[in-house]
Amino acid sequence: MEWILEPWPWYVGGPLIAATMFTLLYVGRNFGMSANLRTLCTIGGAGKTSNFFRFDWRTQKWNLLVMIGAVIGGFIGSHYLSNNQVPDLNPKTIEQLHNSGFESAGSAYVPTELFGEEAFSSPTTLVLLLLGGLLVGFGARYAGGCTSGHSISGISNLQLPSLIATVGFFIGGLIMVHLIFPILF
Repeated sequence: MEWILEPWPWYVGGPLIAATMFTLLYVGRNFGMSANLRTLCTIGGAGKTSNFFRFDWRTQKWNLLVMIGAVIGGFIGSHYLSNNQVPDLNPKTIEQLHNSGFESAGSAYVPTELFGEEAFSSPTTLVLLLLGGLLVGFGARYAGGCTSGHSISGISNLQLPSLIATVGFFIGGLIMVHLIFPILF
């Protein structure tokens, strides 16, 4: 039973993702998680204030089920199918993160200084998280989809704009980690 607590290897996860994408393509659907935010806002009545939210959200019910399944699957995976998985980081990376004030580096899956309960007591961290969320939301809307939509669904559909968006996501991530992150922390 110990094997089930380890991360699934690429040759299991990859074909499962491919099978999911093939099924969605076969039934004429496009996968993307950020579209669910638009649907949820529309259900909540945002169409009264913005034309962007005026659409028949019922056509997206299937995608809401995907979102709910992802949340439930993530919960099951983290609580029942994992054994406190911590990424195997290079010791130099751990040392750099410790020097930047991230004592949880090397001992937690995500930095508890940003995503733990203590993050809510720091106004600076709250501002950074809110600003980051705003930029991610704007970027997903401006790019016409999020990383999962473009990188998984769009590229599997051989869409050039999705390839360009994915390259942009990676470049943005590299700029954040290597240029902006060291300035902030």
